[in-house]
Amino acid sequence: MKVIIPMAGRGSRLRPHTLTLPKPLIPVGGKPIVHRLVEDIASVCSEQIEEIGFIIGDFGKEVEQELIQVAERLGAKGSIFYQDEALGTAHAVLCAKSMLSGPVVVAFADTLFKADFKIDSQIDGILWVKQIEDPSSFGVVKMDGDGHIIDFVEKPETFVSDLAMIGVYYFKSGEDLLVELNYLVDNKIIKSGEYQLPDALRRLTEKGKKFKPGEVQEWLDCGNKEVTVHTNKRVLDYDFEKKLEMVHPTAKVTQTIIIPPCYIGENVVISNSVIGPHVSVGKDSHVNECIIKNSILQKNTEILNANIENSMIGNFAKYNGIARDISMSDYSTID
Repeated sequence: MKVIIPMAGRGSRLRPHTLTLPKPLIPVGGKPIVHRLVEDIASVCSEQIEEIGFIIGDFGKEVEQELIQVAERLGAKGSIFYQDEALGTAHAVLCAKSMLSGPVVVAFADTLFKADFKIDSQIDGILWVKQIEDPSSFGVVKMDGDGHIIDFVEKPETFVSDLAMIGVYYFKSGEDLLVELNYLVDNKIIKSGEYQLPDALRRLTEKGKKFKPGEVQEWLDCGNKEVTVHTNKRVLDYDFEKKLEMVHPTAKVTQTIIIPPCYIGENVVISNSVIGPHVSVGKDSHVNECIIKNSILQKNTEILNANIENSMIGNFAKYNGIARDISMSDYSTID
């Protein structure tokens, strides 16, 4: 099994946090989004993941090395591919064409999910979907009476289906997908200036390939600050239920109340504070005289005299302040 993760987008909805760090490397529950995504995929795969390909922009060698380490920690080879132009989802996958052989999972790196099904390697493909109340803002799948997917509709104005595609796909044959991606590019089949993956999926179903939905119990978005903070809350809940160790042994916590679930990272120093519930504190951060709830503090932050909630504070940021809901970028100072 191979996994392709397109992640070259600018992450503009999550700015200012994505000005210095690609969105998939933003931590939730103390772990980068992309790492958790790959773990989610591994949990539904019956086969070992052999290779993980990351499709990126110009993120720099340090980021590339971190992505390779994400793959290696899961026992897979890590590969880097580049998408130099924003030409759509189909074009992004095609950038990793050397990986399109045998069974392949394609997962766009701005979403997490929880599911209890296993991939059936005998069927042609699976599209991960979530039943939602208002499908008009999403791409949805249309089903036949046998439970197979027969069409893909982007943001339907009239009701077609309430099963929204979450951006994760399984293909039994990467070779078949490659043929259709090349067809789109060779014939310049473009919508809104981009090559769209659903157009390749539609051609596969028209040729008789059978796709089934893989319905997930929870779909966690990481598109902007508000939903990322909510996703942090939910993954902390899951980790707490699994009884995972959530306070690093090197953390120094004095005269402080920790209300679980919280993640406290390596070499964190917290004093005279109330932390939690649902707070992640990145490594080497310092917190003093604070009340912090439902927030993400990234690494090397310094927070003093603060009462914050529903907030997201970047790496190497310093905040000495009052009560507020805040989104603060890396290397910023508020005093």
